[in-house]
Amino acid sequence: MTSRSLALTAELIARAHPDPVADDETALQVMTDTELAPGLAQALAARSAASESLWVFAYGSLMWNPEFAVAEQRIGRVHGWHRRFCLLQRRFRGSPRKPGVVLALERGGSCRGVAFRLDGRDPHATLMPVWRREMKGRGYEGRWVVVATDEGPVTALTFVVNRASDRFTGRLDEAAIADIIATGCGHLGPSAEYLFHTVVACAGLGIRDPHLWRLQALVADRLRG
Repeated sequence: MTSRSLALTAELIARAHPDPVADDETALQVMTDTELAPGLAQALAARSAASESLWVFAYGSLMWNPEFAVAEQRIGRVHGWHRRFCLLQRRFRGSPRKPGVVLALERGGSCRGVAFRLDGRDPHATLMPVWRREMKGRGYEGRWVVVATDEGPVTALTFVVNRASDRFTGRLDEAAIADIIATGCGHLGPSAEYLFHTVVACAGLGIRDPHLWRLQALVADRLRG
């Protein structure tokens, strides 16, 4: 599978969502750094003492837009978790009127993604940018997982779905997920664009994910109308 064989394209998404969407800060109240700090401190306290390097496991937008300094990256697999669209977005990639949906890790199966090793001597300061980005909307839980890579296993921080969040969709079927992605749009852009960038990133890395591949075809069908 290559990005050239995608049914979903940037041009198709742009035609379906030509108008910008204004940000509605009331749609999702995000946590402040002060509110986020105790959770990060707790996560770091739970980190294995044997783990000297800081790793983050990326499976969605962090693969193509990490927004942190990367010292090393490895393709790897996490067992016991799988990638799935199961977290509503009423802001950023969606709105209250047209919510989108983004990826999280759900229990069961396995997931191939990218393990990033981060630069920085202060673990709290090094991880806070990614912790802020993923945790401020109360949709995820931070968790340390073992990532199997060709160069050996690494322990990495990743973000799994918070099932107690009101953003958790439950296990929707792929047709229902595609319906939400096709219509969802927020001030950061369409939900379909998030899917598109993730599928392209996976294709470029040689990661085959049938869930993503089926969804991009379903969303393309809906956008073509």
